[in-house]
Amino acid sequence: MTVKPHAMAEQPYDAVLLVSFGGPEGRDEVIPFLENVLRGRNVPRERMLEVAEHYYHFDGVSPINQQNRQLLAALQARLAADGPNLPVYWGNRNWDPFLTDALHQMRSDGVKRALAFVTSAYSSYSGCRQYRGNIADAQTAVGADAPAIDKIRAFFNHPGFIGPMAGRVQDAFAKIPVERSAAAELVFTAHSVPLSMAATSKYVDQLDEACRLVGEAVGRTDHRLVWQSRSGPPTQPWLEPDICDHLRQRREQGVGDAVVVPIGFISDHMEVLFDLDTEAQQVASDVGLNLVRAGTVGTHPDFVGMIRELILERTLPDSTPRRALGGLGPSHDFCPVDCCPAPQRAARPSVQQA
Repeated sequence: MTVKPHAMAEQPYDAVLLVSFGGPEGRDEVIPFLENVLRGRNVPRERMLEVAEHYYHFDGVSPINQQNRQLLAALQARLAADGPNLPVYWGNRNWDPFLTDALHQMRSDGVKRALAFVTSAYSSYSGCRQYRGNIADAQTAVGADAPAIDKIRAFFNHPGFIGPMAGRVQDAFAKIPVERSAAAELVFTAHSVPLSMAATSKYVDQLDEACRLVGEAVGRTDHRLVWQSRSGPPTQPWLEPDICDHLRQRREQGVGDAVVVPIGFISDHMEVLFDLDTEAQQVASDVGLNLVRAGTVGTHPDFVGMIRELILERTLPDSTPRRALGGLGPSHDFCPVDCCPAPQRAARPSVQQA
């Protein structure tokens, strides 16, 4: 999968592109949005209608677009104040504003080469390669003079991500009575994916590292990584255990309080609000477990500063250190041809957001 082309080393970057999943903003948009997500894929309509109910629970409005507007505004303000002085565009995979429309606008504005920040911290088919494919498809639709796009590296272990997440976890533990806080369990969650997808990417290794780094930052090395939001046929193996199953089991084992951290996501979008704040919270209530959900990084100033720093890595590489915590080091800038291939059994893929 090649995003056209990064060989133009002589052409400086002249824009930034925020790339995300997209979501409906009204009840009448839910089904068209899901049809976009699942187009060309063998997903039963009843499964799509089941997911639609998650959106109807919030009157058909996914929070992801508004959260991206806030991130866009914060990044624009940060770049205007501290540089580099680059315009920031926004395009989604599945809903307005679409990537193709963003690239059309960029071409009209004279943009030749841009850096893409994808709202996914980890390497996987859904979180990286598929987005690169979406960008390539948009470039094809725009034509031969579409801007060249280079993706910013994965940031799962960057201090600007780990630090704000650690702060969110500390805030969550502060909501548990002090006499019970030490015994409360720390549970990290991320979007489950098929085992065939996990086996061909660094997704699980990177998540394990992010959990370890956040756990160490808050002084809690005893924690678990569990999974949420799986879809697909029961016969297809996915990463387990599921968050709801884990909460039931831990309550049976005597755990009374748990802090759940959506480490796999950068904003409180639908899969956080429904799968955690609604479904998991209901399970916890049913079994008598006190569940406190930690926030995501959102527009934390250090996180926005991290995005600026990642831009500077590429625009001023000689004067910008490539920071990363832990032992895995900074991720690569340009993905190998065989990086994060599609899962072998992708007939019923995840309705996954970044």
